[in-house]
Amino acid sequence: MAKKTGRPDARQARIAAAKAAARRKQRRQQWMITGTLAAAVVAVIAAVGVAVAVNLPKPSATVDGVPRTPRLTAVGATTSPPWPAPADTATAVTAAGLPMLGSEGSVEHIHAHVDVIVDGTSVPVPANIGISSAGGISPLHVHDTTGVIHIESPAKVPFSLGQLFSEWQVSMAADHLGALKIGGDKQFHAYVNGKPVSGNPAAIILNAHDEIALVYGTAAQQQKPPASYAFTAGE
Repeated sequence: MAKKTGRPDARQARIAAAKAAARRKQRRQQWMITGTLAAAVVAVIAAVGVAVAVNLPKPSATVDGVPRTPRLTAVGATTSPPWPAPADTATAVTAAGLPMLGSEGSVEHIHAHVDVIVDGTSVPVPANIGISSAGGISPLHVHDTTGVIHIESPAKVPFSLGQLFSEWQVSMAADHLGALKIGGDKQFHAYVNGKPVSGNPAAIILNAHDEIALVYGTAAQQQKPPASYAFTAGE
């Protein structure tokens, strides 16, 4: 019997084409579903991330009531020395951005020293800066007239010379100390451990056993500022 030859059956070709088109449509639908699901997962993850970020506790500006970042300015009187300790200790301590504590802190306990020299003469640093006779004490304070600065804080954070002078209520910046302004033959310079420090002296950060000298006067009076201080045992 002779074998049939000729073109493929048109009906079978249409069926095959329809099946191929259905398979392509199915694949497109699967791709669309997969893409939609992936986008939804990404959106959920992003939303969760935002929610977590919003609900995370923000870093506090203080540690046990003490600022993490010290004020780097010195606010107070623009008068001539001598400068007494302020009568209202609590207000002066607040001006320095510091708290009044019920007792001295013990987490950080260091000492520095400051000399104030005007026209070749030492200006006394009064006792009890930052210490209230009514009770309460700043973590940054002065006990006596030696110029020794006490940092006895409940938190280990930096303290600045500007905070001390704000507690003393003596205005200070690069161009003045109280009423003493630079100009003519008068200069005002700060030194830390005998080395000059540029800029605003109020921004000097206090470190253990630093000797800080603030010298106002002529160029000749700027020679050989104090470079060290003999702290007593335990200071």
